[in-house]
Amino acid sequence: MNAAGNSRGRPEGPRMFQRLLTLFFCIFIIGCKTAIPTRPVQDTPSPSNPSIRTLVAFGDSLTEGLGVESEATYPTQLERKLRVENLDWKVVNAGLSGETSSGALSRLDWVLKLKPDAIILETGANDGLRGIDPEITKRNLTALVQELQKRGIPVMLAGMKTLSNLGPDYTQEFEAVYPSVAKDMKIPLIPFFLDGVAGVPELNQEDRIHPTEEGYTLIVEKIAPAVTAWLSEIASPSPASTPNLP
Repeated sequence: MNAAGNSRGRPEGPRMFQRLLTLFFCIFIIGCKTAIPTRPVQDTPSPSNPSIRTLVAFGDSLTEGLGVESEATYPTQLERKLRVENLDWKVVNAGLSGETSSGALSRLDWVLKLKPDAIILETGANDGLRGIDPEITKRNLTALVQELQKRGIPVMLAGMKTLSNLGPDYTQEFEAVYPSVAKDMKIPLIPFFLDGVAGVPELNQEDRIHPTEEGYTLIVEKIAPAVTAWLSEIASPSPASTPNLP
């Protein structure tokens, strides 16, 4: 028993040394890790661009870019275009596929959490496809714009058209909604968001509804002049009239 006791006692010194060495090493490593500064999660504007603003593209699948890569969507392409024009705006894609104007109205609180400095509102295409009463679309668009204006957020409305299969009366009544809302609410209007793209097979995907990357490129080229003029006015307010596409 003495021999056994001695065999347990003899390594106690080396073991204690190893434990202390291990503990010291762990403390050293943890100390080094906590001393390294971490980068904030949110993006911080660089010193050369301290006042980058946020433009939210609020809409349905035409804004989300259903069927194309994120780099090909209109919000991403528009942001690149704004950079070329030396406008310090980031464009946030807040598109949601399948959404109607009623859905957009119910989602507004979520969009406001993005803290937009301006919004391009593109919604209602699904209303037309579903044959929803244009008066409902008009009420929803008006309510959306009113809520944004209450918060001092400038809005540009993207006009939409619908298929003719519901008859000429419905088609004309639906298309009249957008210029009417823009006029009543005194906001700039893109007369037809899909101008030059709708009905052109090579600029649309197989569903003949959603643009391809090339289709979105053309959309951005067409809307960019009005959007850049509008954003420039927001950055430097003036009594000039609100811009509209011809």
